Amino acid sequence: MKKTVLAMTMAASVLALAACNNEKATDDEVFATTKSGTITKEDLYEEMKGAIGATVFENLLLQQALENEYKISDKELKDEIKKQKEGYGENFELFLQSKGINERFFENQVKAEMLQGKLIESLTVDEEELAKGLERAKTEVHARHILVEDEKKAQEIIKKLNEGGDFEALAKEFSTEPIAQQTGGDLGWFGPGKMLQEFEDATYALKVGEISEPVKTSYGYHIIELLETRPAETDKTEEEIKAELENLQKGAQFEAKLEELIKAADIDIKADEFKHVLDMYLPNKENK
Repeated sequence: MKKTVLAMTMAASVLALAACNNEKATDDEVFATTKSGTITKEDLYEEMKGAIGATVFENLLLQQALENEYKISDKELKDEIKKQKEGYGENFELFLQSKGINERFFENQVKAEMLQGKLIESLTVDEEELAKGLERAKTEVHARHILVEDEKKAQEIIKKLNEGGDFEALAKEFSTEPIAQQTGGDLGWFGPGKMLQEFEDATYALKVGEISEPVKTSYGYHIIELLETRPAETDKTEEEIKAELENLQKGAQFEAKLEELIKAADIDIKADEFKHVLDMYLPNKENK
Protein backbone atom coordinates (compact mmCIF):
# COMPACT_ATOMS: atom_id res chain seq x y z
CA MET A 1 0.00 0.00 0.00
CA LYS A 2 1.33 3.38 -0.93
CA LYS A 3 1.90 5.93 1.80
CA THR A 4 -0.36 8.91 2.13
CA VAL A 5 0.36 12.41 3.31
CA LEU A 6 -0.42 11.31 6.87
CA ALA A 7 1.92 8.33 6.77
CA MET A 8 4.83 9.71 4.81
CA THR A 9 7.73 11.08 6.88
CA MET A 10 11.06 12.58 6.03
CA ALA A 11 12.18 13.52 9.53
CA ALA A 12 15.79 14.65 9.72
CA SER A 13 16.52 12.29 12.59
CA VAL A 14 16.13 9.43 10.08
CA LEU A 15 18.60 11.16 7.78
CA ALA A 16 21.32 10.55 10.36
CA LEU A 17 22.65 7.62 8.33
CA ALA A 18 23.39 9.76 5.28
CA ALA A 19 24.81 12.58 7.35
CA CYS A 20 27.05 10.17 9.20
CA ASN A 21 28.67 8.95 6.01
CA ASN A 22 29.06 12.43 4.51
CA GLU A 23 31.16 13.95 7.29
CA LYS A 24 34.67 15.10 6.39
CA ALA A 25 36.24 12.61 8.78
CA THR A 26 37.62 9.39 7.29
CA ASP A 27 35.65 6.17 7.58
CA ASP A 28 38.26 4.64 9.88
CA GLU A 29 38.03 7.49 12.40
CA VAL A 30 37.70 5.98 15.87
CA PHE A 31 34.49 6.99 17.63
CA ALA A 32 35.15 4.94 20.78
CA THR A 33 37.59 2.48 22.30
CA THR A 34 36.85 -0.45 24.56
CA LYS A 35 38.78 -3.31 26.12
CA SER A 36 37.44 -5.49 23.32
CA GLY A 37 38.37 -3.16 20.48
CA THR A 38 37.39 0.07 18.76
CA ILE A 39 34.24 1.44 17.13
CA THR A 40 34.89 3.43 13.97
CA LYS A 41 32.77 5.68 11.85
CA GLU A 42 32.47 2.86 9.30
CA ASP A 43 31.27 0.47 12.03
CA LEU A 44 28.55 2.92 12.97
CA TYR A 45 27.55 3.49 9.36
CA GLU A 46 27.27 -0.23 8.58
CA GLU A 47 25.24 -0.87 11.74
CA MET A 48 22.82 1.97 10.94
CA LYS A 49 22.63 0.90 7.31
CA GLY A 50 21.50 -2.55 8.32
CA ALA A 51 18.99 -1.29 10.87
CA ILE A 52 17.31 1.68 9.18
CA GLY A 53 19.11 1.97 5.85
CA ALA A 54 16.14 1.17 3.61
CA THR A 55 13.92 3.73 5.34
CA VAL A 56 16.61 6.39 5.23
CA PHE A 57 17.37 5.72 1.57
CA GLU A 58 13.67 5.77 0.66
CA ASN A 59 13.19 9.14 2.35
CA LEU A 60 16.28 10.61 0.72
CA LEU A 61 14.98 9.57 -2.69
CA LEU A 62 11.57 11.07 -1.94
CA GLN A 63 13.19 14.33 -0.91
CA GLN A 64 15.22 14.38 -4.12
CA ALA A 65 12.02 13.83 -6.13
CA LEU A 66 10.33 16.73 -4.33
CA GLU A 67 13.34 19.02 -4.81
CA ASN A 68 13.22 18.27 -8.53
CA GLU A 69 9.78 19.92 -8.63
CA TYR A 70 9.61 22.39 -5.76
CA LYS A 71 12.20 25.04 -4.99
CA ILE A 72 12.98 26.57 -1.61
CA SER A 73 15.27 29.60 -1.59
CA ASP A 74 18.02 29.97 0.97
CA LYS A 75 16.16 32.97 2.39
CA GLU A 76 12.90 30.99 2.73
CA LEU A 77 14.72 28.21 4.52
CA LYS A 78 16.67 30.53 6.83
CA ASP A 79 13.52 32.47 7.71
CA GLU A 80 11.60 29.30 8.54
CA ILE A 81 14.47 27.87 10.59
CA LYS A 82 14.70 31.16 12.50
CA LYS A 83 10.93 31.21 13.07
CA GLN A 84 10.86 27.67 14.44
CA LYS A 85 13.91 28.19 16.64
CA GLU A 86 12.38 31.34 18.07
CA GLY A 87 9.26 29.32 18.80
CA TYR A 88 11.27 27.10 21.12
CA GLY A 89 13.01 30.09 22.64
CA GLU A 90 15.50 29.23 25.36
CA ASN A 91 14.30 25.61 25.29
CA PHE A 92 15.69 24.96 21.79
CA GLU A 93 18.76 23.09 23.03
CA LEU A 94 16.59 21.01 25.36
CA PHE A 95 14.34 20.19 22.40
CA LEU A 96 17.32 18.95 20.36
CA GLN A 97 18.53 16.84 23.27
CA SER A 98 15.09 15.32 23.82
CA LYS A 99 14.95 14.27 20.14
CA GLY A 100 18.53 13.04 20.08
CA ILE A 101 19.44 15.27 17.13
CA ASN A 102 21.74 18.19 16.51
CA GLU A 103 21.02 21.55 14.90
CA ARG A 104 22.03 20.34 11.46
CA PHE A 105 19.46 17.56 11.59
CA PHE A 106 16.85 20.04 12.78
CA GLU A 107 17.52 22.27 9.76
CA ASN A 108 17.25 19.28 7.42
CA GLN A 109 13.91 18.45 9.00
CA VAL A 110 12.63 21.98 8.45
CA LYS A 111 13.57 21.78 4.78
CA ALA A 112 11.88 18.37 4.38
CA GLU A 113 8.71 19.73 5.98
CA MET A 114 8.73 22.75 3.67
CA LEU A 115 9.10 20.59 0.57
CA GLN A 116 6.25 18.34 1.65
CA GLY A 117 4.22 21.45 2.47
CA LYS A 118 4.62 22.73 -1.08
CA LEU A 119 3.28 19.45 -2.43
CA ILE A 120 0.31 19.60 -0.07
CA GLU A 121 -0.42 23.20 -1.08
CA SER A 122 -0.72 22.08 -4.70
CA LEU A 123 -3.58 19.68 -3.89
CA THR A 124 -7.17 20.70 -4.62
CA VAL A 125 -10.65 19.46 -3.74
CA ASP A 126 -13.07 18.46 -6.52
CA GLU A 127 -16.32 19.98 -5.26
CA GLU A 128 -18.44 17.84 -7.60
CA GLU A 129 -16.83 14.64 -6.32
CA LEU A 130 -17.16 15.93 -2.78
CA ALA A 131 -20.90 16.51 -3.21
CA LYS A 132 -21.31 13.03 -4.70
CA GLY A 133 -19.39 11.56 -1.79
CA LEU A 134 -21.55 13.38 0.75
CA GLU A 135 -24.69 12.06 -0.88
CA ARG A 136 -23.28 8.55 -1.06
CA ALA A 137 -22.30 8.69 2.61
CA LYS A 138 -25.98 8.99 3.52
CA THR A 139 -26.79 5.56 2.04
CA GLU A 140 -25.79 1.97 2.75
CA VAL A 141 -26.25 -0.76 0.16
CA HIS A 142 -26.90 -4.48 0.31
CA ALA A 143 -25.36 -6.28 -2.67
CA ARG A 144 -24.10 -9.59 -3.88
CA HIS A 145 -21.58 -10.51 -6.57
CA ILE A 146 -20.03 -13.25 -8.62
CA LEU A 147 -16.26 -13.03 -9.13
CA VAL A 148 -14.58 -14.67 -12.13
CA GLU A 149 -11.15 -14.46 -13.72
CA ASP A 150 -12.00 -13.10 -17.18
CA GLU A 151 -14.57 -10.91 -18.90
CA LYS A 152 -15.71 -13.64 -21.28
CA LYS A 153 -16.79 -15.87 -18.39
CA ALA A 154 -18.50 -12.87 -16.75
CA GLN A 155 -20.52 -12.21 -19.91
CA GLU A 156 -21.54 -15.87 -20.08
CA ILE A 157 -22.86 -15.71 -16.51
CA ILE A 158 -24.71 -12.45 -17.19
CA LYS A 159 -26.41 -14.18 -20.12
CA LYS A 160 -27.49 -17.02 -17.82
CA LEU A 161 -28.87 -14.48 -15.32
CA ASN A 162 -30.79 -12.67 -18.06
CA GLU A 163 -32.31 -15.98 -19.07
CA GLY A 164 -33.63 -16.51 -15.55
CA GLY A 165 -30.66 -18.15 -13.87
CA ASP A 166 -30.52 -18.11 -10.07
CA PHE A 167 -27.87 -15.67 -8.84
CA GLU A 168 -27.06 -17.57 -5.63
CA ALA A 169 -26.70 -20.89 -7.45
CA LEU A 170 -24.51 -19.38 -10.15
CA ALA A 171 -22.31 -17.71 -7.52
CA LYS A 172 -21.79 -21.05 -5.79
CA GLU A 173 -21.01 -22.74 -9.11
CA PHE A 174 -18.75 -20.16 -10.77
CA SER A 175 -17.43 -17.59 -8.27
CA THR A 176 -13.72 -17.82 -7.55
CA GLU A 177 -14.32 -16.30 -4.12
CA PRO A 178 -14.10 -19.31 -1.71
CA ILE A 179 -16.68 -17.96 0.73
CA ALA A 180 -19.27 -17.79 -2.08
CA GLN A 181 -19.96 -21.47 -1.43
CA GLN A 182 -21.54 -20.44 1.87
CA THR A 183 -22.82 -16.94 1.04
CA GLY A 184 -23.93 -17.28 -2.56
CA GLY A 185 -21.99 -14.07 -3.17
CA ASP A 186 -23.97 -12.05 -0.60
CA LEU A 187 -21.83 -9.21 0.76
CA GLY A 188 -24.29 -7.92 3.33
CA TRP A 189 -24.65 -4.21 4.02
CA PHE A 190 -21.81 -1.78 3.39
CA GLY A 191 -21.17 1.90 2.87
CA PRO A 192 -18.56 4.07 1.14
CA GLY A 193 -14.92 3.20 1.71
CA LYS A 194 -15.53 -0.49 2.45
CA MET A 195 -14.92 -1.89 -1.04
CA LEU A 196 -12.49 -1.24 -3.88
CA GLN A 197 -13.33 2.07 -5.54
CA GLU A 198 -14.33 0.51 -8.87
CA PHE A 199 -16.63 -1.91 -7.07
CA GLU A 200 -18.17 0.81 -4.91
CA ASP A 201 -18.77 3.13 -7.86
CA ALA A 202 -20.47 0.39 -9.87
CA THR A 203 -22.67 -0.69 -6.95
CA TYR A 204 -23.88 2.79 -6.10
CA ALA A 205 -24.67 3.41 -9.77
CA LEU A 206 -27.15 0.51 -9.84
CA LYS A 207 -30.87 0.59 -9.16
CA VAL A 208 -32.36 -1.96 -6.77
CA GLY A 209 -32.71 -5.29 -8.58
CA GLU A 210 -30.34 -4.27 -11.37
CA ILE A 211 -27.31 -6.35 -12.37
CA SER A 212 -24.10 -4.70 -13.52
CA GLU A 213 -21.97 -5.29 -16.56
CA PRO A 214 -18.60 -6.91 -15.70
CA VAL A 215 -16.69 -4.69 -13.28
CA LYS A 216 -12.92 -5.10 -13.38
CA THR A 217 -10.85 -4.81 -10.19
CA SER A 218 -7.49 -6.18 -9.09
CA TYR A 219 -9.32 -9.40 -8.07
CA GLY A 220 -10.88 -10.11 -11.45
CA TYR A 221 -14.31 -9.41 -12.96
CA HIS A 222 -17.37 -8.89 -10.78
CA ILE A 223 -21.05 -9.24 -11.63
CA ILE A 224 -22.90 -7.18 -9.03
CA GLU A 225 -26.57 -7.15 -8.10
CA LEU A 226 -27.93 -4.38 -5.88
CA LEU A 227 -30.49 -5.96 -3.54
CA GLU A 228 -31.63 -3.03 -1.39
CA THR A 229 -30.60 0.29 0.11
CA ARG A 230 -31.19 2.05 3.42
CA PRO A 231 -30.25 5.36 5.09
CA ALA A 232 -26.84 5.14 6.75
CA GLU A 233 -26.66 5.40 10.53
CA THR A 234 -23.84 7.61 11.77
CA ASP A 235 -22.96 9.81 14.72
CA LYS A 236 -20.84 12.04 12.49
CA THR A 237 -21.96 15.48 11.43
CA GLU A 238 -22.02 16.47 7.78
CA GLU A 239 -18.98 18.68 8.40
CA GLU A 240 -17.05 15.74 9.87
CA ILE A 241 -17.98 13.54 6.92
CA LYS A 242 -17.00 16.33 4.52
CA ALA A 243 -13.60 16.69 6.22
CA GLU A 244 -12.99 12.94 5.93
CA LEU A 245 -13.90 12.97 2.23
CA GLU A 246 -11.60 15.94 1.59
CA ASN A 247 -8.75 14.09 3.30
CA LEU A 248 -9.41 10.99 1.18
CA GLN A 249 -9.39 13.09 -1.99
CA LYS A 250 -6.17 14.84 -1.05
CA GLY A 251 -4.58 11.59 0.06
CA ALA A 252 -5.26 10.04 -3.35
CA GLN A 253 -3.95 13.17 -5.08
CA PHE A 254 -0.87 13.12 -2.87
CA GLU A 255 -0.06 9.55 -3.84
CA ALA A 256 -0.64 10.23 -7.53
CA LYS A 257 1.50 13.36 -7.46
CA LEU A 258 4.28 11.60 -5.58
CA GLU A 259 4.29 8.82 -8.17
CA GLU A 260 4.47 11.45 -10.91
CA LEU A 261 7.41 13.21 -9.20
CA ILE A 262 9.32 9.97 -8.68
CA LYS A 263 8.97 9.12 -12.37
CA ALA A 264 9.99 12.65 -13.41
CA ALA A 265 13.10 12.50 -11.21
CA ASP A 266 14.41 9.59 -13.35
CA ILE A 267 15.77 7.75 -10.31
CA ASP A 268 18.32 5.04 -11.04
CA ILE A 269 19.02 2.99 -7.90
CA LYS A 270 22.50 1.49 -8.04
CA ALA A 271 22.61 -0.38 -4.71
CA ASP A 272 21.12 -3.86 -5.10
CA GLU A 273 19.91 -4.02 -1.48
CA PHE A 274 17.78 -0.91 -2.03
CA LYS A 275 16.48 -1.66 -5.53
CA HIS A 276 12.88 -2.01 -4.43
CA VAL A 277 12.47 0.74 -1.82
CA LEU A 278 10.21 2.73 -4.17
CA ASP A 279 8.07 -0.16 -5.38
CA MET A 280 5.11 0.88 -3.23
CA TYR A 281 5.01 4.25 -5.03
CA LEU A 282 5.23 2.77 -8.52
CA PRO A 283 2.55 0.07 -8.86
CA ASN A 284 3.00 -2.50 -11.63
CA LYS A 285 6.36 -1.10 -12.58
CA GLU A 286 9.85 -2.28 -11.74
CA ASN A 287 12.36 0.34 -10.62
CA LYS A 288 15.54 0.65 -12.56
